[in-house]
Amino acid sequence: MSRRRFLKNAALVGAATLAGRLPASAAAFAQSSANGGARRRIRILMGGYGPPSTGFSLALKKIGDRLEARFGDGLEVKYVYNILDLGYRGEDILWLVEQGVLTLGYQSSSYLTDRVRDLGAADLPFLFSEAHQARVAMDGRLGQVLTARIEAGMNYRILGYFENGFRHVSNRLRPVRVPADLKGMKIRVLPSKVQERTFELLGADPKIMDLSEAIEAVKAGTLDAQENPFANTVTYGVHKYHRFHSATNHFYLSRPIFLHRPTFDAWPRALQEELREAVHEAVAFQRELHVKEEEDAMVAIRAERGEILELTNDEHNQFVTAVSPIYGEARRLYSREVLTLLNV
Repeated sequence: MSRRRFLKNAALVGAATLAGRLPASAAAFAQSSANGGARRRIRILMGGYGPPSTGFSLALKKIGDRLEARFGDGLEVKYVYNILDLGYRGEDILWLVEQGVLTLGYQSSSYLTDRVRDLGAADLPFLFSEAHQARVAMDGRLGQVLTARIEAGMNYRILGYFENGFRHVSNRLRPVRVPADLKGMKIRVLPSKVQERTFELLGADPKIMDLSEAIEAVKAGTLDAQENPFANTVTYGVHKYHRFHSATNHFYLSRPIFLHRPTFDAWPRALQEELREAVHEAVAFQRELHVKEEEDAMVAIRAERGEILELTNDEHNQFVTAVSPIYGEARRLYSREVLTLLNV
């Protein structure tokens, strides 16, 4: 049995099975919760897959600080900011929350598309021209519909959407200004058929890989390219291996903030409402940090002698034209309601 399979099965027994893998404070919390420890205090374990310094981690801390300030000794919040440090894959955060090992987590919506079909429509390329437009959609009817789809198909409560933002292509081989420059290039994509199909249409050789696998392949030179916001590219050290960074803005992605549904639903209403308000505040906080993180990441890329290529309107339009068949394909796959909200 693989380690991942063992851990996933073990999680069904309870949070105590992970005590040996979590930091000391979190392990004690997990053990106490699993053994039915002191019930006077509600304990929350939040997790993510980035260093404590990222906007996502800082936003988690902001949520926890607000809850502890409101409920005092009645609440205890612990954090596992980066599950990759514990030997897990990025995708593992999904089952860690769904099985109740973690109380709250976040993950790119693309990781859910195999179980929630309509989420694939949100992966379509070039849906939004700028961040404000995308934020309004995710905070409005589109986000509401996607939340309903996720909650209907998975054991989560979705409380909001962090901004993963616009994604760009980086590679180790050559400058990419037009789709022809991607021909035959092995590029990592998220576990999304839409993303895989997008890069097929662009002439690349897409490889669906988890984040941990992709990082190792970049370091080994067995993967030519990847696509991410600049901030993620720097956070995971990819800019030290890739010279060429093209501001393609091909996808805009969000990261749903999800909770273990039975845990959330069992909480007092006051805690549920306060958490919803805390998440709303943290989303705005994280989105503003994201803007600064992208700017700082561009500085870091150039400090490593990386080249950031801004596309002309003509070059950008060549990418849009190349992927145009995917919209007709999408109309046969996704609900009319979601496609209408996306203007597809």
